[in-house]
Amino acid sequence: MSEQTTAKKLIADSECSLSAVPAAKKVQGLWAAMVVLVGFTFFSPSMTAGGNLGIGLTLNGFILAMILGNAFLGVYCGLLGYIGQKTGLTLDLMAHRSFGEKGSYLPSALISFTQIGWFGVGVAMFAIPVSGLTGGRIPVWALIIITGTVMTVTAYLGIRALAVLGSIAVPLIAVLGVYSVGWGVDKVGGFMNVFAQIPQKPISLATGIAIVVGSFISGGTATPNFTRFSKTPRVAVLATVVAFFVGNSIMMIFGAVGGAVTGVADIFDILILQGLAIPAILTLGLNIWTTNNNALYTAGLGVSNITKIPNKPLVLLSGAAGTLTAVWLYYNFVGMLNLLSGMIPPVGAVLILHYFLHKDEYYRPAASGPAVNLAGVLAVAAGSLVGIFVTCGIKPVNSLAAAALVFLVLDRLTAKKS
Repeated sequence: MSEQTTAKKLIADSECSLSAVPAAKKVQGLWAAMVVLVGFTFFSPSMTAGGNLGIGLTLNGFILAMILGNAFLGVYCGLLGYIGQKTGLTLDLMAHRSFGEKGSYLPSALISFTQIGWFGVGVAMFAIPVSGLTGGRIPVWALIIITGTVMTVTAYLGIRALAVLGSIAVPLIAVLGVYSVGWGVDKVGGFMNVFAQIPQKPISLATGIAIVVGSFISGGTATPNFTRFSKTPRVAVLATVVAFFVGNSIMMIFGAVGGAVTGVADIFDILILQGLAIPAILTLGLNIWTTNNNALYTAGLGVSNITKIPNKPLVLLSGAAGTLTAVWLYYNFVGMLNLLSGMIPPVGAVLILHYFLHKDEYYRPAASGPAVNLAGVLAVAAGSLVGIFVTCGIKPVNSLAAAALVFLVLDRLTAKKS
């Protein structure tokens, strides 16, 4: 490849999808980094997960599940965010080091497929209930095309557009959530009366923690894609911890109070019962928009790693795929996404361990080594099997721990032979 062709590709790749973010581009301050990541975690399914906790747990059980689950997410995502800032690499370019250049296609495909799926589900999650509120006068297909197009365009604009959108959406969602919680507390005469002493549909504490961790561990694995533009490691870690510990906890509280008071888990239905139809549409739209932008941005980076094409045109293709299949995804893909959620935490475990065991490999211009790092690939395979088939304990944590153990053993055995 000629120097001129290489230069043209680098210019076209304004989001640094095929190379490390240079020091001159690491200018994102705490607020900008935080609103991108908090906007990511401000997602309707997280509130619905909170609604299920509110219905199934006592007050003490809810607080414990929320704190333990989100503390785990904060540490896991914080480590990935730190690595992303230090190296300037996307999740997929980090995977070149830990899985090998060809081996990196495995995590890229897993993450991209999942995020395109969530994008489509999110588009339909907005279009279907809104069409229902209009009595079908606005058809679902029209809302899906409009919603999918708008969300794809903002994702195409890149990391700066994500920060601007998050700055608008996050405060609005927070205001409506606080109002909704206030309504629920007032309805039952005080916060201590919100949660039942004996829940009608009780769940165990382990199940509650699994719901919290499972709500965002898949998306959280993509944290490096956003923190690589942060000014300092401190900004990256603080923004990540605020998003995944504080932000996700807020979403859980919003959903849990409404769920416990109304007996309904879905946040959209809760807001309708509270007489907040128009704010519900606004919140649902902004809520899904911010997360879908991050999901599509991540999907574009993953496909870029496989095809070696800069991510912007791939964001458009991923958005089109998610939009055109949105209804099918909404009704058929959730089971597959749940399956994939057991397969993605092992990817994060391998990335974290490999970085701290082989730091020097992350600061070279290009990764060197085998095309496929069997230690990383086999660790993900083992962790995935545990996540899918082991039913006791906390499934995402089980899969992550199994992958970490297998990787450590294989990596050390490989190191002794070399």
